[in-house]
Amino acid sequence: MTKKEKVLEIKNYLDRTYGDAPCTLDYDDPFQLMVATILAAQCTDARVNLVTPALFKKYPTVQSFAEARILDVEELIRSTGFFRNKAKNIVACANALIERHNGEVPDTMEELIALPGVGRKIANLMLGDVFGKPCIVVDTHCKRITNLLGLTKNTDPTKIEMDLKKIIPPEYGALFCHQIVEHGRAICIARRPKCSECGLNTVCDFYKKGMKKLGKNKA
Repeated sequence: MTKKEKVLEIKNYLDRTYGDAPCTLDYDDPFQLMVATILAAQCTDARVNLVTPALFKKYPTVQSFAEARILDVEELIRSTGFFRNKAKNIVACANALIERHNGEVPDTMEELIALPGVGRKIANLMLGDVFGKPCIVVDTHCKRITNLLGLTKNTDPTKIEMDLKKIIPPEYGALFCHQIVEHGRAICIARRPKCSECGLNTVCDFYKKGMKKLGKNKA
């Protein structure tokens, strides 16, 4: 089975199991999604969703974030961790959007990654969820699970992104990443994967190696 054929098997299962899985961050506009994603670094989406209502109420626009005191933003996002650096990046990003893009979130990878606090992971999420463009969001779930499945052997996020772009249909990339997140939370849990319950174990390199090793031990 080629990797492209494997992806189709994976897609069929993920579509049946998770359907049109949405982004799990709460937001009302593109900049709010960008802010929420910056906050989600080394933090759960659930925690971010507890923090952002008060944050977005106090700072409802890009302009209001640009004019915010970093110390005030820090206090509102403290529980997300690394709050000083996140607050600095959010305020700087808002100012960069006003200075370079008339306060609008741009729709190209090059312009997005030039913004403070925005790397390829955030840029890809924006491209896919906001602009409907082809993307691969390599978060911790995607990195771990695509390695286990045998879709990539790389550990560097950018290299993983490039590997997956070769085998995942462009129109499916954004949904694939959201479905993988759901799968990582429900079944392929990092410390205790439920391999025997997983509908992907027939195409999973990790599971097959485990079964082969178990067979040798029994022999």
